[in-house]
Amino acid sequence: MKIKGMWLAVLLTILGIASVPFIQPPWLLSLILIPFSVVLYHIRDTRYSSISIIILAALYGAGVLPAFVFGCTLAIVVIGEAAFRASGQGRPSFLYLIIAAAGSSMLVMLYLNRFEPLVLLMGLLAGALLRSALNKRRDALMIETLGVAMTMLLFTEINFPVEVVHLSAAALIALAFGYFSYRLKAADMSGLFSGMMIGIVLIVFADLRWFIIMLTFFIIGTACTRYRINYKVALGVEEGHGGVRGYKNVFANGIVATAGAVLYGITGNPAFTALFLGSVASAAADTIASEIGVTGGVPCLITTLEPVPAGTNGGVTVTGEVAGCAAAGVIGAAAYLLGVADPVMAAVTVIAGFVGTNVDSIVGATIENRGIVGNAGTNLIATFSGGVAAALLYLCL
Repeated sequence: MKIKGMWLAVLLTILGIASVPFIQPPWLLSLILIPFSVVLYHIRDTRYSSISIIILAALYGAGVLPAFVFGCTLAIVVIGEAAFRASGQGRPSFLYLIIAAAGSSMLVMLYLNRFEPLVLLMGLLAGALLRSALNKRRDALMIETLGVAMTMLLFTEINFPVEVVHLSAAALIALAFGYFSYRLKAADMSGLFSGMMIGIVLIVFADLRWFIIMLTFFIIGTACTRYRINYKVALGVEEGHGGVRGYKNVFANGIVATAGAVLYGITGNPAFTALFLGSVASAAADTIASEIGVTGGVPCLITTLEPVPAGTNGGVTVTGEVAGCAAAGVIGAAAYLLGVADPVMAAVTVIAGFVGTNVDSIVGATIENRGIVGNAGTNLIATFSGGVAAALLYLCL
């Protein structure tokens, strides 16, 4: 296995991190690391590792990355990659990647005397997510480097206080959710890690009830995806990849809700609760309307009301509209029963779900059918529309 050159990258990484407290200002360390990385570039199997070190050194030297983010990103990306390659680069290798990345980055945290467990955890998950999503790309390591660095920088800037016990509980709950989703073939490896990221953020910035609401959407969505699956297969309208969710689907349906949770955690403004609920209701309504609607007769294109084949983007049925509203109602009821929403906000949640699913159909019938956006883009627009509609409507009421 061609990994000998990778250990030179690991050695340079360790020396670079060890030098952080002693070589100041940061640009001076960058001037030292970059030439060595250029030499490393010409050694077999270390090309992208050396580019990653160069990128991080340049960002650190320019003052973009603080020392903590610089050191931890180096450890996560380079040392994690070395463990991944050494263990064969198969599915079990992700466990070795996470163990090596987590262990080395925690040592960096202790060495630099900067205790930021939430920032570190988000960086680790971002690294694992990007490695799984881009596993077949030769330049995956460069993208992973920037993704980890920017994720850690974002959470460093947010600077949200969280107790270790709370964070640990959130991580365990999110891990259990991700693991069982993966084992039940409801999510692939990238879906596992992206789902964990969203789950942890919901629990940390809001509380467990928000995670349960998101989990409610996931359960009913997965169940409806498998509803009359043989009939959908016969029509050729079944969910792609057998209904297994990847990172695109997870983020398209969950990123707006996650932003709502973060904004609520920072401000405490209930309008962001409405943003969260409206977004989740839109995702639920759209998923259920699509999965149930295709079994409800001949659909009509939402923009012209002309009959179209089942599975056509923008096609709607009465069955699908009713099912979508019912799904939004389930989300609103769950929020009310959990004490997250009052009756007004619960009603707003249902309305937002109706808005979101029909925005999805309109976008599907227009720009998605023209190839301007894909399914993930359509879902993102729909959840954003439903979330914003909920927030504005709640403020008006």
